[in-house]
Amino acid sequence: MNCYDRLRTRGFRLPTVPTPIGNFTHCIREGDLLFLSGQGPLNERGELMTGKVGATITTDEAYLHAQLVGLNLLAVLHDELGDLARVKRVVKLLGMVNATPEFGEHPRVINGCSDLFVDILGEAGRHARSAVGVGSLPRNITVEIEAIVAVHG
Repeated sequence: MNCYDRLRTRGFRLPTVPTPIGNFTHCIREGDLLFLSGQGPLNERGELMTGKVGATITTDEAYLHAQLVGLNLLAVLHDELGDLARVKRVVKLLGMVNATPEFGEHPRVINGCSDLFVDILGEAGRHARSAVGVGSLPRNITVEIEAIVAVHG
């Protein structure tokens, strides 16, 4: 079963890649590495998921938001590569959680993206990662995640 079949079987679809909100591009290629700009959580209607994790957003809700970010990152990869089978390995993720100072479950939140990548891409989705809490994120989004991905050809 390929990654597109796994997406479909799990009830997921790749969203449309959004227009960048600033003077940057979603993806830069350097050799066999792709550097993906930070993405935020967009729901099926294209609305940003906002709020403060640990105050107005639960850990479980934020996990699902990180999963949405993972789908957005996969959409950027598909848009850049034309086929997710060209992903050799997700090398590194940096996950940022818009959280209260007392919140300490950042890794559980970012697992939403990590679990999705391993589920859809298999071993190629297993990666190194950092998960940190921040005082705010653009447009008050709950989660932002960026990635470095090695590709075939």
